[in-house]
Amino acid sequence: MTIRSLLLGSTAALIAVSNARAVTTAAEPDPTEYVKICNVYGSGYVYISGTETCLRIGGSVRYNVGLFDHARTSDVRTGEHQGTWQNNTRFTLKTWTGQETELGTLKTYTETRMNFGNRHTSVSDSSRSYAFNGDSTLTFAWIQLGGLRVGKDWSAFDMFIGGAGDVLNQTPVPYGSFDTNVVQYYFDAGNGFSAVVSLEEGSGVVGTIDSYAPHVVGGLKYTHGWGAITGVAAYDSNYESVAAKVRVDINVTNELLLFGMLGYGSNGKLNDDSTNAIDAHGRGFYKSWGGNWAFWAGATYKLNETTSFNLQLSGNQLKNHGVAANVAYAFLPDFTVTAELDYGRYGNFAVGKVDGASNMNWTNANKKSSVGGILRFERSF
Repeated sequence: MTIRSLLLGSTAALIAVSNARAVTTAAEPDPTEYVKICNVYGSGYVYISGTETCLRIGGSVRYNVGLFDHARTSDVRTGEHQGTWQNNTRFTLKTWTGQETELGTLKTYTETRMNFGNRHTSVSDSSRSYAFNGDSTLTFAWIQLGGLRVGKDWSAFDMFIGGAGDVLNQTPVPYGSFDTNVVQYYFDAGNGFSAVVSLEEGSGVVGTIDSYAPHVVGGLKYTHGWGAITGVAAYDSNYESVAAKVRVDINVTNELLLFGMLGYGSNGKLNDDSTNAIDAHGRGFYKSWGGNWAFWAGATYKLNETTSFNLQLSGNQLKNHGVAANVAYAFLPDFTVTAELDYGRYGNFAVGKVDGASNMNWTNANKKSSVGGILRFERSF
């Protein structure tokens, strides 16, 4: 066989292989075929392939480092009681969906949180602060069709009226219990008026309903260019007690925003003899603060496009008080660092009956002051 024959044969073989590959190799897809943008519900949504449902995926990663007087532990070698840091890292995953139907807009929202940080345990007279992976938490998972919402949400007693300012530490005077399953209806009347009615299960040992009767929440809001006025009322079916909050928001300027919120709760049957410690404190699912009344007030001032100052003052009938102030700086549009200072004065939360009567004897013994701070790094996406 001549060299010429070998070259001709090799060339023919290569051409055959190339033709075979041309037949079996798929063409590169057009990048526009990967996703189809959906701008009906805002930025970040895409159509789920083959459907009319729009999907958005987002979340955040944040790291907190805190220093508080009450963060105590024991030396691993000597057992000596000493202070320690409070650290926590959280990953939050969120999903939104939306679809237009003949019955209205069909939406869902989910939020799952996973934490790694300090947990405090006590053994005899010593305490330890360990870092562990925490359990995953289903914070939100609801379905909404038009104004009807069902699923896992925070209580309308807290969501409809809004949080107690943009501060990180809101524990000196709590303003809600949050977690619950709901069946609720939102109504937008136009002209700034909106309302909500919510049937709720509650959560926890004290808050979860113990019969067929649900907790009930109702709210009304008026919003205008100057701000808003909001009121909510809740009936705790476990203890036949009623709680309410009224809030006023004022937009003083484009940079300065003020709010004030007042809460009041009746005793109902909260203080009947019970083995539950929180019952003895006269608190239920909605009246989570100590005493009958509590207040929260604060301000946000936007120093510039990237920096804001936030302040919150709070107090209740048991003379527990808190002050929190922070500066939040956005290094990038989705990356913010917040530095906060906190002061709290709190003590014995116990309350009791007076000679068997329903009126309460608020005790304020063992008052302690606590000073601390939090530094938070948060990246949202």
